[in-house]
Amino acid sequence: MNGKERCLAVLRGETPDRVPLFPLMMFFAAGRAGISYSRFSTDAAALADAQLNLFENYGVDAITACSDSYRISADLGGEIVLPDGDGTPYLARPLVACEADLDRLNLHPDPVKKGSRMAQRVDSVAQMARAAGREALVVGWVEMPFAEVCEWFGLQQCLTELFDEPELVHRALEAAAAMEIDYAAAQLEAGADMIGCGDAAASLLSPALYEEFAYPYEKAVTDGIHRLGGLVKLHICGDSTHLLPRLPQVGADLNNVDHMVDLAAARDAYTAAGLAFKGNVDPLAGLRSAAPEQAREAAAKCVGLCRGTRYMLSCGCEIPKDTPDESYWAFAEAAGVRRR
Repeated sequence: MNGKERCLAVLRGETPDRVPLFPLMMFFAAGRAGISYSRFSTDAAALADAQLNLFENYGVDAITACSDSYRISADLGGEIVLPDGDGTPYLARPLVACEADLDRLNLHPDPVKKGSRMAQRVDSVAQMARAAGREALVVGWVEMPFAEVCEWFGLQQCLTELFDEPELVHRALEAAAAMEIDYAAAQLEAGADMIGCGDAAASLLSPALYEEFAYPYEKAVTDGIHRLGGLVKLHICGDSTHLLPRLPQVGADLNNVDHMVDLAAARDAYTAAGLAFKGNVDPLAGLRSAAPEQAREAAAKCVGLCRGTRYMLSCGCEIPKDTPDESYWAFAEAAGVRRR
């Protein structure tokens, strides 16, 4: 089996030749490609080449066109700060402070507009798909609406507005959901097999607030991508234990489990729903700061705990750039990957 076949087998509930290796690697990808993170996040070809390098030389079965969460914000007119070197792009100031600000935004950005940050990601997906789309699972990326709107308002202000101006937040969420589906459509057309959907901010919500402000919009985006023929990966960083009873109902084909969540509990929840999941080695204690044998043990524990289920090996979140190669390969070997 090649990487794509291996991942698709797990998603279908079939038995692959080995556990798929599907980590999220952005800073690691840029570092191993010998480029700055600034270039990785602004140059479509550089991002694609860095991901292809992971597929060719680091044994991964899936590659992901993700660098930061400010693609749509930039194309809505937000001022994006692009730090030199290894800084992550960020929004200089919030886009929305009141309803009038939301009214001024172009709520229908063109995801393939030449020179836009959205189009850069679409271009990366196209290049990855042309080069490795038959052998690797090619994954695009969007933000789920709650995470997106938290960027427009600023996280703290958005959490306040859930209570002070809930109707305004819902209006923004509805607009964001439509944008994310359009953005996903462009990436699927470019050759993506799956769309990663990030909603880290949702882990900060109580079950009741999640039910009102995150779940319906996650579900809408997931259903929209499915209607387009794409697969969905739901990626919620942080401790989402309190949301675990509801998360399988989003219907994502693949669900990322962060290291703060009990993997056995997540295994049971997603397996009962007939869904695939991945995780949940601690990217710091279990990999970056771990000796090779410790990294191998942490990964093997996850693999053993999830044997016989729709499981893929990854860390709970992104693998850090300064992870030693020896520890990375020990981690990968737990999935049956041989060092190249």
